[in-house]
Amino acid sequence: MKHFTKLAAAAIVAGVTAGAAMAQELYTPNLAYRTGPFAATGIPLMNGQADYLNMLNARDGGVGGIPVNGEECETGYSTEKGVECYEKTKGRSIVTQPWSTGITLQVLPKTNVDMIPILAPGYGFSPMMDGKTFQWAYNAPAGYWDAADMIIQYIEGQGDLNGKKIAFLHLDHPFGKEPLPVLEAAAEAKGFELLPIPVGLKEMQNQSAQWLQIRRERPDYVIMWGWGAMNAGAITEAVKTKFPMENMLGVWWSGHDADLKIVGDAGKGYKSISWSFPNMDAPVMADIKKHVVDAGNSKSNEEEMQGVFYGRGIVISAILAEGISVAQAHFDTAEINAEQLRWGLENINMTEARISELGLDGMVPPFATSCSNHTGHSGGWMLEWDGSKFVKVSDLLTANVESYKALAEAKAAEYAEANAPWPVNEACDG
Repeated sequence: MKHFTKLAAAAIVAGVTAGAAMAQELYTPNLAYRTGPFAATGIPLMNGQADYLNMLNARDGGVGGIPVNGEECETGYSTEKGVECYEKTKGRSIVTQPWSTGITLQVLPKTNVDMIPILAPGYGFSPMMDGKTFQWAYNAPAGYWDAADMIIQYIEGQGDLNGKKIAFLHLDHPFGKEPLPVLEAAAEAKGFELLPIPVGLKEMQNQSAQWLQIRRERPDYVIMWGWGAMNAGAITEAVKTKFPMENMLGVWWSGHDADLKIVGDAGKGYKSISWSFPNMDAPVMADIKKHVVDAGNSKSNEEEMQGVFYGRGIVISAILAEGISVAQAHFDTAEINAEQLRWGLENINMTEARISELGLDGMVPPFATSCSNHTGHSGGWMLEWDGSKFVKVSDLLTANVESYKALAEAKAAEYAEANAPWPVNEACDG
């Protein structure tokens, strides 16, 4: 993989300015949600994303010398508002960042027509891993089916699952239903009972009915697929009902420091799988402090910056910037368009060396995308709440992708047929 050096960036910018007016910016709108019931989780993510892009703009003049404009369009996590934001921004954007599985599902059919790549790191429609079918959609570095598989792997590492009962406490929303096919297949293969327990959007802060059912059913484990206010509500109820926290595990969107700080020491043992990890000693954090925080251009604060979600926001913008950089180098131009970025996003190679070069040491596992693999399947760490912060309690776990690859292909084919005519990249092998 040919990486974009500062020297190469300077040469390309010089070439662009010599032949034509220099590009104003790379427009990468973010369909943000700083308001509404999911704001508590959205704000640190958006702050991390914005601070990383602002750091690149201040330190390097952007990516390849072109400033990146990550303008936010507020959705409140509403699918309807998200689609409005997409339509409003698509005219000049080189990427769309939907920030909701519901919005992603609405925007997905438009991608082949509008030719704008979707970047949905760690969320969205899991069969998007099939790059042959979903040419314009990326959920790198890991997808929901990866998360479900890794959580089951970790639980199985504690003992045989045969005869066990696992409650699946999930938001009654497309996001919450995503892992069901993989969890159902695992239940059948490993002999455990899967007990789905949905939480409606209006029940997020009062889950007394759900936790009454959990007390009655007495599951061995609870897997939580929560978001926003649902997380704090579930964790508070778990503590109140004295459910053993070491047997409660969440997806990466259910591992938010602020939700656990509400219960403090009482939350000790709660776990969350994660493809990102905050590292205040990583060089990128010093650069953000120097170029953004000290300049008064950050909306974050010291406590938030130490958390999982702020660090994840940094990683997300770093993935986007890397896709831009790879495209710039390949197409020998700093002013890339949406179609060129699509190529860049499917040719990312985040090796340990590259992660270190970007100053992201310890913050994301290595991963690579390709024409056929739009998820990357980076794997993740199991994090555990120690009473004041999340700590790693596992080596890097990697998903058994082969176990659901055929399912992904079948679901992708089903989606393409339901949305016919749907172009498939026949030139893409593997």
